[in-house]
Amino acid sequence: MFEFHKDKKRYFEIQMQVTAEDIIPFLESHGVRCSEKEVLEIGCGEAGVLNAFIKHGNKGVGVELSPSRVDHAMHFLKDEISSGRVQIINRDIYDVKDPLKEFGRLFDIIILKDVIEHIPDQGRFISRIGDFLSRDGVVFFAYPPWWMPFGGHQQICRNKILRSLPWIHLLPWPVYRFILGLFGESQATISELKDIKSTGINTGKILSTIKKCNFRILGQKYWLINPIYRFKFGIKKRRLPAFLAGIPVLRNFYTTAHYVMFGR
Repeated sequence: MFEFHKDKKRYFEIQMQVTAEDIIPFLESHGVRCSEKEVLEIGCGEAGVLNAFIKHGNKGVGVELSPSRVDHAMHFLKDEISSGRVQIINRDIYDVKDPLKEFGRLFDIIILKDVIEHIPDQGRFISRIGDFLSRDGVVFFAYPPWWMPFGGHQQICRNKILRSLPWIHLLPWPVYRFILGLFGESQATISELKDIKSTGINTGKILSTIKKCNFRILGQKYWLINPIYRFKFGIKKRRLPAFLAGIPVLRNFYTTAHYVMFGR
């Protein structure tokens, strides 16, 4: 785990900065006006991403499963919550039966950053979030494709060697599990890494799933160097060269973050 993951306030600030500098400009470059909108972030964590949208002149709702992360979000956004600009909810999104009734509105922008790769039945989920989307609304995903060097989220390992090894997650699960145990990783970490491995998201799969759910792809961006790597490794963000982005197999190995926006 990187140091800023332990410092929740710092992680909150980093997420705000990446969103303000990269995610919001990406959406705006594809014709989305990112102000005076209703924004929903699913899997909001400490809500740094959501707060960047709030500071950009929007109102929002953050939904998060982890009670401790909800507590952090409510602390960091206490002024925004008290002013009525934000709601933070500890809930499973599938438990929201009637979004319009429960939230009082549908959403113009729905955000999932580093979340979709944790969701096993992505087709079911993408179809479900359509129920929360306004008529002309858009959905934005940012995620690391599974085949990229750290697509297995091995950075959550406590062991410094394991979390620095690229592509180790591509080993067969029995071998990977043995190595994780050998280096003393907890059962909780091993279970989480197994879940991510079983999901195995890649760029082709997510694009195909989005289209099967009757959405249109409205914009994409492939990053060779994820913008957040500035904080992890001290290296500057860089877009994947066009010739690599155009070859599906290769782009899955070299895309460290895929931005995709879609709508009806």
